Amino acid sequence: MQLRLDVTDRVDHLPGQHYVLRLTAPDGYVAQRSYSVASAPGDPLLELFVERLDDGEVSTYLADVAEPGDQLEVRGPIGGWFAWDGETPALLVGGGTGVVPLVAMVRHAVATDRLDLLRVAVSARTLAELPYADELVAAGAIVVLTREQHGIRPAARLTAMDLFPLWEPGQTAFVCGSTGFAESASQLLVGLGFAPGAVRVERFGPSGT
Repeated sequence: MQLRLDVTDRVDHLPGQHYVLRLTAPDGYVAQRSYSVASAPGDPLLELFVERLDDGEVSTYLADVAEPGDQLEVRGPIGGWFAWDGETPALLVGGGTGVVPLVAMVRHAVATDRLDLLRVAVSARTLAELPYADELVAAGAIVVLTREQHGIRPAARLTAMDLFPLWEPGQTAFVCGSTGFAESASQLLVGLGFAPGAVRVERFGPSGT
């Protein structure tokens, strides 16, 4: 689900940064989670993408209980390593909900007319499970699905052959996804010739790639 927040005195984020959302129960119990920002810095509202997990303390509240007009406690923006400056070429590789920070980069590139700087490859189990699929496809992303055919491409995992046409000198690579996806994609990029220091990785727990 997409959560769009009006944050008072918000500091503009960099594409790729995240926020922490904190919930406090009446008995004082606190639960908090980090969510990547999907909106571009110029968006007047802050957009977070929340994947509802059946055992998720925060995501189930946001999906099932929270209503428009509720006040939420957020902290951010956070993170400077996994952030695109908007001025240099970048290769974006995302798996499952790991595409969310990459969407912020794409949206910023579109808003500043610098989409030429980005090359994008994304992976998910099915197209229905790929957040922001239409926007990513419109931005020229290569879409790899592991559980169903996409166009003429049969179901398969991301390979070096998918990334090779997107490689250009001077790029920084941004990889975001589950631990397994991030490690696999990073190895593919290093195998293509990326210096390890040019591959910036954001990983999270089990997900659907």
